[in-house]
Amino acid sequence: HRDDAARLFCEALERPRPGARYHAVGESGMAFREIAEEIGNVLGVPAESVPRDQAEAHFGWLAIFAGLDNPASSDWTRAATGWAPREAGLIRDMRDAGYFDAASN
Repeated sequence: HRDDAARLFCEALERPRPGARYHAVGESGMAFREIAEEIGNVLGVPAESVPRDQAEAHFGWLAIFAGLDNPASSDWTRAATGWAPREAGLIRDMRDAGYFDAASN
């Protein structure tokens, strides 16, 4: 959530740790498919799997991102700073924050 990330990065600026790499990740291991399915649900369009060999034709330059398996963890960040997310997770935030209000009108 943007508010959780803001709190973490304020902490990072106020108490710098040379060479530190922070991850403001509330949920670890979330699949791209889950995110795509929720966007599809909110917009009322189906989310479908695309075979890897057809991904570039379907997604264009975004194909490389759609196919990445890039899990992130905030374990080190939490231990080093005491930070912990307090706000809604990604899927709930996508549903409730109004990001797609203009699309549903």
